[in-house]
Amino acid sequence: MSDAHLTDRQLDDGPEPVELTEEPIQLSNREPGETPERRATRSRRRRIGWAVAAVVGLAGAGTLGVAGWRVAQEKDTQLATPAQVAGLARDDSERARSTADYLRSGLAADIDLDRSVGVVYRDPADEKRSVLVFGGTTLLWQPERDLDTLFGLMSDETGKVTGLREVPAGDLGGVMKCGTTSGEGGDFAVCGWADHGSVALGMFPGRTLDDSAALFRDIRAGIQSRD
Repeated sequence: MSDAHLTDRQLDDGPEPVELTEEPIQLSNREPGETPERRATRSRRRRIGWAVAAVVGLAGAGTLGVAGWRVAQEKDTQLATPAQVAGLARDDSERARSTADYLRSGLAADIDLDRSVGVVYRDPADEKRSVLVFGGTTLLWQPERDLDTLFGLMSDETGKVTGLREVPAGDLGGVMKCGTTSGEGGDFAVCGWADHGSVALGMFPGRTLDDSAALFRDIRAGIQSRD
């Protein structure tokens, strides 16, 4: 087969030539016959749309940034059991230690904690108003949900916590709630706090719910610290 024959076949079988017309190819996004006023309105709407999208994006980024900053601030938390806190004295008797250890172990069994603590604080003015505090430290992504879970677990063991409501958490932030439950000595207040680094509960026999919330904030300030 000669090269001339190959050339003739290529020309015969090739695509049809493109026909050029006198109509111009439109490269802009303008609509045919669009007036300057309509173009200006469409352009303005496009700019507004971009502005709204930018604001929404920035708002979402701001929310994520605040949440991330809060986690970073609260995640490295320590809980101690000092001898004196909020006008109360730590009860180191065998009975108190046994009770505190029982509560601490129960909490640690239900929530995966890095470290757990339990302590009984005695009120020098009234032995019947001793405060039981137990909790622990770990990274919590949803503190309020975990605190509500803890109140639910407590209800299974001691009786339902009623009248549960949110109370001011104080300078350490997070969420704090208080309610009422029943024990051998009658009804008593129970409060709990949770943040991204810790969760704890306190039992307050012989005290009102409001007094218990205020005392729990003071106790928290005395036993919780952050790196």
